[in-house]
Amino acid sequence: MTVVTARDRAGNDHGMTVSAFTSLSLVPPLVLICVEHTTRLHEGLRTSTHFAVNVLAAGQEPLSHRFADPGDDRFDGVPLVRGLTGSALLDGALAIYECAIRDRFPGGDHTIITAEVVAVTVHDGPPLLYHRGAYTRPAG
Repeated sequence: MTVVTARDRAGNDHGMTVSAFTSLSLVPPLVLICVEHTTRLHEGLRTSTHFAVNVLAAGQEPLSHRFADPGDDRFDGVPLVRGLTGSALLDGALAIYECAIRDRFPGGDHTIITAEVVAVTVHDGPPLLYHRGAYTRPAG
C-alpha cells in the first residue's frame, strides 16, 4: 500500500492512501498515480508541483487506515520529515519516491498524474500488502 502526500501552494499538506500507483518508465524514471476528483488530495495536487509516494512497510496498517479515512487532519501526530520537494515523508515507510509532476490527464472520475522521480529512499523489510479486500503478508 502507498500513501501519497503533497503540499499545495498555500503550504497545506494533503495525503491519502492510494492503491493506483505504478511505474511508467525507467528512462526517464516516471511513475503514475490515479486520484479520484472528490478527494482533498486531488484538490491539493491541482496546485502542487510535487508529491511523494510513501510505500508502507508491514506493520503500518494503522497509517493506511488513517489516510484512507476521510477525517479532517490525517497528519495530526504522524511522525514525518520534509523531503527535497517539500512533501511530507512518513516515518517508517519502506520506500519513498519524491516526484515532480509532469502531466495530468482526465480519466473518468479520476485524474491520471504522471511524474518524474527526483529522489528515492529505500529501507529493508517487507511491504504492507492489500489483496482481495484484506491486508496480508508476503508469502514465504
